Amino acid sequence: MPMLEKEDQSKHNIKGTILLVTPVWKDSSRLAVFGRELANHLAGCEYNLEWMIADDGSGSDECNRLTLLHDELRETYPNMSLHFADAHCGKGSVVREAWAQRPDANWYVFVDADGSLPPAELTRVLDAGLKSNKTIMPIRKRTEHTHVDLTLPRRVFHKLFILAVRLIVAVRCADPQCGAKMLKGDDYRMVATSLLEVGLAFDTELLTALSDNDIAWKEMPVTWIERDGGKVKPMRDAWGMLAALWNIRKRQRAGEFKT
Repeated sequence: MPMLEKEDQSKHNIKGTILLVTPVWKDSSRLAVFGRELANHLAGCEYNLEWMIADDGSGSDECNRLTLLHDELRETYPNMSLHFADAHCGKGSVVREAWAQRPDANWYVFVDADGSLPPAELTRVLDAGLKSNKTIMPIRKRTEHTHVDLTLPRRVFHKLFILAVRLIVAVRCADPQCGAKMLKGDDYRMVATSLLEVGLAFDTELLTALSDNDIAWKEMPVTWIERDGGKVKPMRDAWGMLAALWNIRKRQRAGEFKT
């Protein structure tokens, strides 16, 4: 399906352009809630930011619903676009595909569609990246200024996966699978061609590629409020994630991430 874009894309040639991608797969209902909140929030900001909703092959009915929602949200925040993948491949695939639509962006960002990261927290991440000029990795961590609401199974999975990432691919990140990332354009472009993971291990593969090329990032605690209907099921997905980690490790040992 064709991509719907704002007619005037000249802003994307200005220094500091941000491409924010929200990947979705049969998520129009959840996105309707979060999308309205985010559109209202972005409308009050002064970023040079395009917000692209990227559908991962949800099917024609869902794409029609997304198109209607997109048209509604553009009335509040005009700098929006839609991207439709040809088939359902996974979060990693559709995020990379969407980012590739703007090869010269200064910043690449993604945020999950469920609204677990409140819009105000997303703008804190954007501000931190623009101020520091560094890639930002949000982490779900309780501090004096942030709070985290996760179910017990997800907390256990979270802790065990951090340990697995450290042991298997030797990447030290306090929250590899947080559903938001902000990358400097040059950092991402340096590793983009080495990224192959199409599913949920995309985040970890990305961190591995950055680490193997000595690209530093800044970790930033954020408030995270878990929402119902999440696509990741710890008990169901654990083995698949471990298998993906081993595959990333094999590619790492073969030197495939170094540029």
